[in-house]
Amino acid sequence: MKLLVTGAAGFIGSTYARLAAGEHDVTVLDKLTYAGRRENLEEVEHVFVHGSISDPGIVRKAMEGCDAVVNFAAESHVDRSIAGQDPFVETHVIGTGVLLEAARQLGVARYLQVSTDEVYGSIASGSFTESSPLDPSSPYSATKAAGDLLVSSHVHTHGIEAVICRGSNNYGPRQYPEKLIPLITLNALQGDRLPVYGDGRQVRNWLFVEDFARAIHLVLQEGEPGRVYNVGGPDECENIDVVRRVLALAGRDESLIEYVTDRPGHDRRYSLCSDRVRELGWQAQVHFEEGLTRTVQWYRDNEPWWAPIRSGEYREYYERQYGRVLGR
Repeated sequence: MKLLVTGAAGFIGSTYARLAAGEHDVTVLDKLTYAGRRENLEEVEHVFVHGSISDPGIVRKAMEGCDAVVNFAAESHVDRSIAGQDPFVETHVIGTGVLLEAARQLGVARYLQVSTDEVYGSIASGSFTESSPLDPSSPYSATKAAGDLLVSSHVHTHGIEAVICRGSNNYGPRQYPEKLIPLITLNALQGDRLPVYGDGRQVRNWLFVEDFARAIHLVLQEGEPGRVYNVGGPDECENIDVVRRVLALAGRDESLIEYVTDRPGHDRRYSLCSDRVRELGWQAQVHFEEGLTRTVQWYRDNEPWWAPIRSGEYREYYERQYGRVLGR
């Protein structure tokens, strides 16, 4: 197949592109926002198109001749959506609509929307299934839910062969350090304080990024059009436990933990039932202990990748978000 992979210069998208490029011709469409890095694609044989998925002309040019589209393009950080929702609306709603319309007009055979467990909201016990109602809590998750509904509407109205993959919290190498695990990993390695929201007892279902990429590729090829596939990780734990594990791996003590004011509307717990994707033959291969060890070691070994981030726009974001200068 010839694949158009949007947002493939980012964390999950580049992981998927490395997987898919071994089997298919890959064209990448990426806006290269603050979290998009061309160096994430150095190992990927691909054609690169620079632009936004909300630009119909660029999208059509990139999509012509493609057999399938995998849409990773996203503004992915909840905190930034709370500070300003407009980029999230543009990418998740308008951009998804542009991609779907181009796919319809060009007769693309297959479309996969990459989504998130956060569209379901919080769950005190048990796990969300694909039939659970959508109840998003933030501008990020609300706009992702809107994009998912656009996909479903194009399946029912226009007959597009589209599927949706909703993943739980991904982690692994090359994740931008505004997210919990890379943030606390780099802070721990540098001896900086580790900000922890509220009491730190929010529960997350952790999914190693390579496992999610494999699930996406399987659903693209084997998933039933019009269906949603939840992809949850094999382990869940409280955020404060994640922080303590990272400190241990980094050889630091818990005196670096700093509890900060909780995020507005912070979901308490996420959990996904993955039975449907398991029926296709997928299962997670990396448990959290192994994946976290690999992730911390990757950041330890790859300072040239993350050092420019911590010296740029990220420092200003960090100071706004946590009320302290990074490194103090």
